[in-house]
Amino acid sequence: MSTVPLMPLVTHSGGALIASPDRALREKVVHRLNGRCGPVQQVLGGADALAKLESGGWQVLFLDRCLPDLDVDELVATIQRRFPGTQVVMLDSEGARSAGEKDEEKPESTALPVESRAMPRPGPESPLMGKAVVANPLPGMIGTSVAMQSVYRMVRLVAARSTTVLVAGPTGTGKELVARALHTLSPRSAKPLVVVNCAAIPEALMESELFGYTRGAFTGAVQSQIGRIPAAHGGTLFLDEVSELPLGMQAKLLRFLEQKEIQRLGTSEVTRVDVRVLAASNVDLTSRAARGEFRQDLFYRLSAFPIALPTLAERRPDIVPLAEHFLACMSAAMEVPTPRLGDDVIRILEAHPWRGNVRELQHVVERASILVENGDTITAEHVYFSYPHDAERHSLAS
Repeated sequence: MSTVPLMPLVTHSGGALIASPDRALREKVVHRLNGRCGPVQQVLGGADALAKLESGGWQVLFLDRCLPDLDVDELVATIQRRFPGTQVVMLDSEGARSAGEKDEEKPESTALPVESRAMPRPGPESPLMGKAVVANPLPGMIGTSVAMQSVYRMVRLVAARSTTVLVAGPTGTGKELVARALHTLSPRSAKPLVVVNCAAIPEALMESELFGYTRGAFTGAVQSQIGRIPAAHGGTLFLDEVSELPLGMQAKLLRFLEQKEIQRLGTSEVTRVDVRVLAASNVDLTSRAARGEFRQDLFYRLSAFPIALPTLAERRPDIVPLAEHFLACMSAAMEVPTPRLGDDVIRILEAHPWRGNVRELQHVVERASILVENGDTITAEHVYFSYPHDAERHSLAS
């Protein structure tokens, strides 16, 4: 732990936001501010900070240089572009300063001394495109395993373009997180991200939901409604579970992708819409297309740039960091100390097959955090799985 001199701030009435995974650091900043910046809220990482900033009204952000989910330099650039009125104050082992300030300009004041732990970002090197590169996790994502390095790299390569991306992977692997990262890192980040779960909309309502309708277009249409596609104008449209689109709707979606034009139900007026389309599927669309269950031409359109996500079993080095992240988030929400994972639990988690992937891990950790009550260590007796695995668990724990 090292003492960090925090720069003196102009008094703000709009409120301060503190983003750090270190609870002691956050609490010490709150104590030292002593109400000088108005209301104060705390978040654990960069993705949560961005979400809070979207609500507006924040005048200053205290940002830990070691975040669990985002690359700090990219985050600062995004904040300066999208929220120019927010002052960013960096917290690291070398001192605290406004983002963009040169080292020689760093203030000498120790008016608000706080502590900041050094949190290294270890990660294996993976040869990508002829270079040894270690990519930082995407916004909202955890893990530096080799299996995820290619994903991070590809997302950052394609994020700045308007290329259609198909994110494929089993349920619970983080497909929506990848889509949100693509939007956040894109030039469209200041515009809407509209998420459509294709499996959750009845076939009879799909066209009106996507394209919109005018008053009187059908029985019950008492007023006009903008569709999901025009609502994403200038931004990003994310079609989750795109494999569930009915064949008739697939043809209309294909026409939109080719023409970038829509026609609302009940009118002959054609409207041009500028959106970047992302899609996700947890099934093999190639096989579905071969069986005639999914249009091949639409598949080729959607998979202009495919990204395949690994299962959690294929990224085992990320299991413990993910579990610890979930524990920290749950403890922060309940305002209780974060329990640690016992050695026996770490062995159990690393050996489990994780058929439900990251989502299953999150649920297992949530149950354990409840069962541990006020204890400081999660042990094997607190770990339960959604399908029989007791024999393996207890044999590993013994």
